[in-house]
Formats: sequence, C-alpha cells, structure tokens
Amino acid sequence: MASQAQLDMLAKINSQNGFIAALDQSGGSTPKALGLYGVEESEYQGDEEMFAKVHEMRTRIITSSVFNGERVLGAILFENTLDRDILGQSSSSYLWNVKQVVPFLKVDKGLEAEVNGTQLLKAMPELDGLLAKANAKNVFGTKMRSVVKLANAQGIEALVEQQFAVAKQILDAGLMPIIEPEVDIHSPEKAEAEALLKASILKHLGLLAADQQVMLKLTLPETANFYQDLVNHPKVLKVVALSGGYSREEANNRLTENNGMIASFSRALSEGLSAKQSDAEFDATMDSSIESIYQASKS
Repeated sequence: MASQAQLDMLAKINSQNGFIAALDQSGGSTPKALGLYGVEESEYQGDEEMFAKVHEMRTRIITSSVFNGERVLGAILFENTLDRDILGQSSSSYLWNVKQVVPFLKVDKGLEAEVNGTQLLKAMPELDGLLAKANAKNVFGTKMRSVVKLANAQGIEALVEQQFAVAKQILDAGLMPIIEPEVDIHSPEKAEAEALLKASILKHLGLLAADQQVMLKLTLPETANFYQDLVNHPKVLKVVALSGGYSREEANNRLTENNGMIASFSRALSEGLSAKQSDAEFDATMDSSIESIYQASKS
C-alpha cells in the first residue's frame, strides 16, 4: 500500500510542469563529475573522501534556494546519497519535506560488456533489500540504465526484456520504475536503433497489468516527436529525456521539439557550476540552468 507521501508524489509527477534532476553519477563517473565541478583528484584520497566531496556538491545543489519543487519535480540519487543526511534529515526526506522534490533512487550496479550492440544491466542480487530501504526512506521510484550502441534487433529486444523484468520486481515492491534504455548519441545507427527500441518498448508495455504504469528515460531522438506514442501511452506515467552528453543548449533545443517529454538531465544541469564559485555566483548559474531546462520541458 502506497504511503500518503508516495500518493502525493505521484500526483505531483502526473500533473505539474517541471523536470527531474539526475544527481546520481556514481562509481566510475564520480571523478569526472567532480572534475567538471572544479574538484581535482588531488583534493581527495580513496572512495570515502571522494563520496564525501560528491555529497558536498549534491548538498550545495539541493540546499540552494533556487532548487525547489516549483520547477524541479524530482531528483535521482544514488545509494550513497540516500544513506547520507542533508541538514540533519535523510537526503530523501529533505528533498520531499523541505523542497517538495520527489526522490528517486538509482538501483543499477553498472553495465555488462557489449553484446549484440547493447550493454545490459549487471545482475542485482541485492535489489529486494535496496527496494525495502527505498520504501523505508519514502522514495517514490527507481532508475536503471542500460545502453544501446547499434541497431541490433536481438540485442535491443534482450535489453528491453531485461528492463521490464526488473521493472516488474520494482512495481511489486510498490515503487515506480524509470526504465532507461539509453541510445548512445554517437551511435552510427542512432535513428535505426530508436525505431527498434520504440517497437520493443511498445510490445512490452502491452504486457503490463492493467493497473501498472512505468516511466521511461530516453535519449532525445533524431526525429522530433518520435516517441509520441510512448508519451501518450496509458501505461506510461511520464517520458523523461536524458542529455546523454549533449550540451545544455543542444539538449534543450532537442527537448523543445519533443512535445510531452520532460528533462532528466545530469551533465546538462550541472554545466557551469563550480566549487570555486561564491554562493551568489553558484545560485545565479543554477537558477539560469534550471529556468532554461524548465522552459524546454514545458513545450
């Protein structure tokens, strides 16, 4: 049974304008994220210090006066952030209770090696325990990312089948899954891969129970409104877009062309932010970023 907070979160995601902030870089991507933020690898030693630095960055973003539920619908965290506090509250509680931003949790453990032009999710034997923890912390949903490199029908079907199998486990735990089959923006077969991906997703949506919904997180497509069938699908709560390495300007321009899709940007959100900025400079930079992504998500 969903908690009242989770029902309120569902209503917010369903009805309000805004976008989802992806604050979930972890593991191998963390040094790069910190480097872009102006924190050099010489400034920390070992994983514990690295994750402490990343939590400082996330805390600065989340506690900024310009980061709130008026324009930011939700935020995706990784487990290390979920386990830490922000100003005396658990990170997920602070997001919802103070900022009215819906918390999501990244649950995947990274990617398998490429097979048939795709990288599937690594096995997640601890997923049930992680979902129980997410529920205990009033998290609304989850996210897991796999990657499509080439237009290989067999590989794409295997990837989508795996994503939906995990999504059903997440739905059974009472949480909202964000299914993220990222198409590599550098793929030489990007448009062809998107066509295969859409067909496979539509097939698997049709296999969900009548009362089940999922969210989708997709690379911005080569053809405007290519995913309109998914945006309008009764089994889809929301289609969110990943920036995938596009600059914020390029990502916003592409998003504006896709009606009904909203942003779930990571690098494009934090672009221009620096640990060396004063609070006033930091807030002004972030306010501009949030506003541009919010406007692109309203189209």
